[in-house]
Amino acid sequence: MSQKIILKYWPNRPNINLNNAVVNLFIETEKKLMLKTNNKSNQYLYLDILNTTTRNKLLQSILNEFKELVLDIIEINLSTQMITKLNKRIGNIFIARVLNKFLLQFRYSNRINSNYQFNDNYNSLVDYLLIYLIFGSSCIEDNIFLFETSYTPYNHVKILLENFIIQIGNITIKQLIYNLNNSPNINKFLKQHNICNKIYTSNRSIILFINNLKWQNFIQSYIYDVKSFYNERQKIWIISSEGTITKYIYISKEKQIQSFNQTKILFMFWLETKDLLIPKAEKFIIQIAKYFLYCSINLFSNLILILIRIIVFYLNK
Repeated sequence: MSQKIILKYWPNRPNINLNNAVVNLFIETEKKLMLKTNNKSNQYLYLDILNTTTRNKLLQSILNEFKELVLDIIEINLSTQMITKLNKRIGNIFIARVLNKFLLQFRYSNRINSNYQFNDNYNSLVDYLLIYLIFGSSCIEDNIFLFETSYTPYNHVKILLENFIIQIGNITIKQLIYNLNNSPNINKFLKQHNICNKIYTSNRSIILFINNLKWQNFIQSYIYDVKSFYNERQKIWIISSEGTITKYIYISKEKQIQSFNQTKILFMFWLETKDLLIPKAEKFIIQIAKYFLYCSINLFSNLILILIRIIVFYLNK
């Protein structure tokens, strides 16, 4: 007899159930961060340059700082509209806190620029995460995700939190790397404090690592992000039993088209055109190929017959 799976939903409104759900979510996530957080995806992360112990400590620190952020927002009684309006400022303040706390353990006193330019995909997911945790699912707009807001799966909020932690950790190390400016400084800092991944212990390996990340981010920004926008899906990072992996979730992106530059709009127009023309072109090409194959087989058969007749004719002679 098969066991019935009961789907757990996220609470709709601020009440004791929401408080308990948030506490349970933080406890579950904290336990997952103690397990494997190594990158098991086919993409690079700035976090990859850290060894396992340091990476886990950073992600744990981000979760603890995020708990305080949620409590601060509740204490000052920010509305959902104000959270959305102040999203970028909150993000920069949060990253500055995480980065300063990370560097404090190494007594690193140099000034770090933590003014990061967040993209709209990241901002919207952080907005939804904060709203889920503080106000419940009823304050999320309809038709954003595939399910009704009153039936938001618990695991949906869980993966948004995991994605947030990985993204913030990645941005934090990215800011550190770019402020250290060059590979000798990066190498010196990582080795001096014994926090370097063994794969990236030389200047050459660090240069290659950063160049790969730059190329990956460029491709992601101008191709994959546009394709994801067109398909109304969003790539997120989650922590699995094997390590950090990527998944895709559906999310409506009608509002974000205003932020697209001309290059991205042209690429999206090309995607629209491709979807319209390629199926018809494929049918036409397949039909032509069939005719060509049919004619080629007939021609080849006739040539063989002619060749056989010629051979028979000369043999009879």
